[in-house]
Amino acid sequence: MSATTERVTFKGSPLTLAGTLVSVGDTAPGFSALANDLSPVTLAALAGKVAVVFSVPSLDTAVCDVETRRFNQEAVKLSPAVEVWCISMDLPFAQARWCGASGVERVRTASDHRDASFGLAYGVLVKELRLLARAVFVIDKAGKVAYKQLVPEITAEPDYAAAVQAVTKLVY
Repeated sequence: MSATTERVTFKGSPLTLAGTLVSVGDTAPGFSALANDLSPVTLAALAGKVAVVFSVPSLDTAVCDVETRRFNQEAVKLSPAVEVWCISMDLPFAQARWCGASGVERVRTASDHRDASFGLAYGVLVKELRLLARAVFVIDKAGKVAYKQLVPEITAEPDYAAAVQAVTKLVY
């Protein structure tokens, strides 16, 4: 298993990321995750669309909860043609429960728990914890990575405004 050269921390302690971290301009790598109903979620489902795909360690943590709710609020303001996905290692059943309890309807969740396909393809799998690092990727209609943010400290929130600005440049 390869490791990225970039590092993230958890409360200041360094962690190792597995896979190859994608860069802006790269073709977005394919992946396979599970939707809340256990159906497959793949990059092919996003073909021809602008997408925000963000990863979080677990929806059942405070920062991940805040982040996903915030992206849901931002998504409501975006074109309905923009897909917004949250990927975590949480089980699909836990994701469905969380979404129902949180009123999140515009962000779709997918579970990478089975084989860490997304985490490895995008270089955000935390080896020590087998969780996903906090990251945001904006993928354009041609399937290229138009924006990337790997949040250096897992307990910190991403730059929402920068992600929304990246989407806005592609859609409007």
